[in-house]
Amino acid sequence: MAYDEYLAERIERILMDRKVNFYQKAMMGGLVFMVEDKMCIGIVRDKKTNEDRIMARIGEAAETQYSNRIGCRSMEFTGRPMKGFVFVYPEGYDLDEDLEFWVDLALKFNPFAKKSKGRS
Repeated sequence: MAYDEYLAERIERILMDRKVNFYQKAMMGGLVFMVEDKMCIGIVRDKKTNEDRIMARIGEAAETQYSNRIGCRSMEFTGRPMKGFVFVYPEGYDLDEDLEFWVDLALKFNPFAKKSKGRS
């Protein structure tokens, strides 16, 4: 599994600073930070560009509002858009305050996110 471990540490540090109860889970070929057993934010590699990007679950309203921020793109996974999720490329999270922005946005939406049904 390939992902930027330094980026994972940065996200982990932000979550710990915010006193968020979370755990990490290997998912989608990357690493996802689960909050309240829900996918919140993660790191996945773009197979076309080989760049790490963050995946943030921010809700449809925030996706519309912030889709024009630097580095932000709609999340398409398996060829179809996933509403309420965005990919953010390095130019959109290189600065600590930018990464904090995306983590905080994902945390803000988390209480409203639905848990996945899980597999039987």
